[in-house]
Amino acid sequence: MNAVAKDRRMGASLLRLHFHDCFVNGCDASVLLDDDPKTNFKGEKSAFPNVNSLRGFEVIDEIKRKLESKCPGIVSCADILAVAARDSVDVLRRRTQFETLFPLRTTWNVELGRRDSITASLSDANRDLPPPFFDLQTLIDFFSRIGFTAQEMVVLSGGHTVGKARCTTFRSRIYNESNIDQSFAKKLKSICPSSAPTGDNNLAPLDDSSSSDYSTFDFFDNSYFKNLVRQRGLLHSDQQLFNFSGAQTNSLVLLYSIDQYKFLNDFGEAMVKMGRLSPLTKPDGVIRLNCRRKN
Repeated sequence: MNAVAKDRRMGASLLRLHFHDCFVNGCDASVLLDDDPKTNFKGEKSAFPNVNSLRGFEVIDEIKRKLESKCPGIVSCADILAVAARDSVDVLRRRTQFETLFPLRTTWNVELGRRDSITASLSDANRDLPPPFFDLQTLIDFFSRIGFTAQEMVVLSGGHTVGKARCTTFRSRIYNESNIDQSFAKKLKSICPSSAPTGDNNLAPLDDSSSSDYSTFDFFDNSYFKNLVRQRGLLHSDQQLFNFSGAQTNSLVLLYSIDQYKFLNDFGEAMVKMGRLSPLTKPDGVIRLNCRRKN
C-alpha cells in the first residue's frame, strides 16, 4: 500500500478504522459516513472516541474510487476496510533475518462479501468503543459481551504496537499512577503538561521503544508486550494487562513478549473473528458508491 509506505502511521490509522467500524454494530462501514447538517444526521465520526482522532478516510476514498472505475458496484466499503487493515499490518511488520531466507505468512485471509450500512449511530459509537481508562476486569467483561475471550482481548490490544495517542488519553496515567517506569513518565510529561487544555492534542507513540536497541514504534511486532513488562504501557488500559501484583493476563503478555510469531498468528486469527462481527450480507445492506454517504 503506497499510502502506508509513504506514511507508516497511516497503517495504524487504517487498522484502527476497521476496529472502530466492527465494534459498533458490526463490520458495515458505518464509521465512514459523514455527518449531514442538512438532515441533522450525526454519525460515528462525531463520537467522542472518533472525533479529531480517526484518520485515513481519504485513503479509503482513493481505493474506492479506483475500484469503482474498474468494477463499479461490486466491492463494499466494509470489505475495503477489512483488506486495508490486513495489508497495513503486512506492510508494517518487521521481518526477521530468518524470514529473509524463509518467508513466513503471518497475515490472515480476509473473508469477503460484507455489504454497507445506510446509517450510523453516534450514541452506539460512544457506548461500544472501549475507552483508554478501563480497568482489566472491565476490559474482560466488555470484550466478553461481544464474544471475545480474555486471550483475544489481549492479542487485539497488541494492535497498539503501532500508532500514536493524544495527551488527553494518557495524562492521568503519567501524573497519577505508580505502575509506570519513571523515566518513561518523565519523557511523556515533557510533551503532555498536567493542566488541560495545554498540550491536549500532542501525540506520543503507543509503543515507545526509546531504550531498545532499535526503534519499533512504527513496526508491527511484539514490542508492545515487552514494554508492558517494563511498565511502559502508554494508556491505563494497556498497562492493566500486566502488573507485578499478578494480573490474570500476565502470562499472556509474557508469552507474546517472547514469541513474536505466536502473537502474529493469534492476532490474525482474532482479526478474522472480529471481521465476522454482525456483517451485513445480501440481501441486507448496499454497496455504497461513495463510502462517505448513502447512495
